[in-house]
Amino acid sequence: MNRNMLYIVIAILVVVVAVLGYKYYQDSQQTTGVEINMGKDGISIEKK
Repeated sequence: MNRNMLYIVIAILVVVVAVLGYKYYQDSQQTTGVEINMGKDGISIEKK
């Protein structure tokens, strides 16, 4: 395997790690708990 191919593989691994890290960050930022909405159909309670 030549040097350029090694750099390409390393770059792909870095991108994969960055994407997975960003997805984990987004998932951890979502709020959990109870959401209460009042609308024309009445009160709606949802567990997140």
